[in-house]
Amino acid sequence: MTGSAEETPLLNAKDVGNTIRRLAFQILERHPALDVAFVGIHRRGVTLARRVAEALRAEKAEITQGTLDISFHRDDLYQRSELPTVESSDLSFDPAGANIILFDDVIFTGRTIRSAIDCLMGFGRPARIELAVLVDRGNRELPIQPDYAGLTRPMGQQDYLQVRFTEIDGEDGLYLGSSKERSEH
Repeated sequence: MTGSAEETPLLNAKDVGNTIRRLAFQILERHPALDVAFVGIHRRGVTLARRVAEALRAEKAEITQGTLDISFHRDDLYQRSELPTVESSDLSFDPAGANIILFDDVIFTGRTIRSAIDCLMGFGRPARIELAVLVDRGNRELPIQPDYAGLTRPMGQQDYLQVRFTEIDGEDGLYLGSSKERSEH
């Protein structure tokens, strides 16, 4: 699946791989012992967390990983025209007292991350939560900022970004859209 005529490619597959490695090295710099657990937000945050963990395996590190489905923690759940597709949350470790890095593909308003923190707290109170994103697009509505961002690209409210991962979309890439459709992030 390649970008439509209404989309402008911002990153190709190689660029996405380099951006993921950059995130991995940012995390390694702050956590040389890699005493953290990665938690990906469904859908693309899960893929991003897995890919960053794979990049860190070169450091002989096995990183504890989990997934979060925030569908029923969203503050816009009842305003949506369709109910979300529900995935499973899988935290095979006790998050209480853990250092957790939460992953999402794009940060926009901050509402998805707020929902994820609410969801995560339902499993236990971590010692610390940090945030890693592939792209920070600005325009926050809540005071939430990423600790790690592969790319910072300020954008207008009506613009949207589409991150694509091979595991989900059949290709790696980042596209800027020009239609009226807005990103969910």
